[in-house]
Amino acid sequence: MYQVLRESHSQWVPLRGCRYHVRHWGAPLSELAHGATPLVLAHGWMDVAASWQFMVDALSEAFAQQRPIIAMDWRGYGLTESPPTDSYWLPDYLGDLDALLDQLCPGQSIDLVGHSMGGNLVMMYTAARPERVRKLVNLEGFGLAATRPAQAPGRMTQWLDALKDHRAGQHDLKPYPNAAGVAARLMKTNRRLPQDKADWLAQHWAQEGKDGQWRILGDSAHKVTNPYIFRVEETLEMYQRIRPALLAVQASDDSLSQWWKGSYTLTEYHERLNSVPRVQREVVQDAGHMLHHDQPLALARLIEGFLSEAS
Repeated sequence: MYQVLRESHSQWVPLRGCRYHVRHWGAPLSELAHGATPLVLAHGWMDVAASWQFMVDALSEAFAQQRPIIAMDWRGYGLTESPPTDSYWLPDYLGDLDALLDQLCPGQSIDLVGHSMGGNLVMMYTAARPERVRKLVNLEGFGLAATRPAQAPGRMTQWLDALKDHRAGQHDLKPYPNAAGVAARLMKTNRRLPQDKADWLAQHWAQEGKDGQWRILGDSAHKVTNPYIFRVEETLEMYQRIRPALLAVQASDDSLSQWWKGSYTLTEYHERLNSVPRVQREVVQDAGHMLHHDQPLALARLIEGFLSEAS
């Protein structure tokens, strides 16, 4: 089993109808010296806050002692207790993040890091609340392929059909007989993930039920398609309003091409990034989409260097 170097502590924060679970490393927020900049980590789709552990362990002692490090389980994930729903909406995550920062870091600017879905969310949040973010890091938060208005009616139909399928249980997540089965699933998805890390992640990514089966800590309603099409023009308007410096990190594996089969490419993604006023682009070698698992040390050094530079 992977040996944790920096233990996290859990707390629950009631906000917007949810009982949010937050992990933090280092000194309690209440004991922080004035002026310390919190580092806030936002996980991706079907992931959990504990997923950041390997990267947090890879941070230098000097860096980790300077600030609190906070990671939340988004609504519908991990140990966060969410209200019953059959759909999840991107604006709700932004509202949750805003409310969480008001409670945990009132009046403070933060350094904000997001991976995948979380990377998209932190970009949108920073565009809406640029005064709250000192520096921004987006890890493989590519966004979605461009759409056409003519796709809107079909998308709405697809959403209604997905809700019906969800009610019928067709989106239910597969259970696993034990934690080893969960670990094997993680290693199948990420060929670079070693056994010790997979075994550790399995204990946090899933939970044993009363029937002895292990189930992923992610609401199956996340699989319901959003009813609204993705509008690139709106995204570019948001990007233009990102005032803090952005570090955009991608892995050497081209996950985008694997997912979109040519309908959305890395070239298009970088064209979108051109709308951000200040952006630094980096590539982590020998890594896939879960680059914070594959190369935590290289990623930690990149983020440390970026956050330590003068704004």
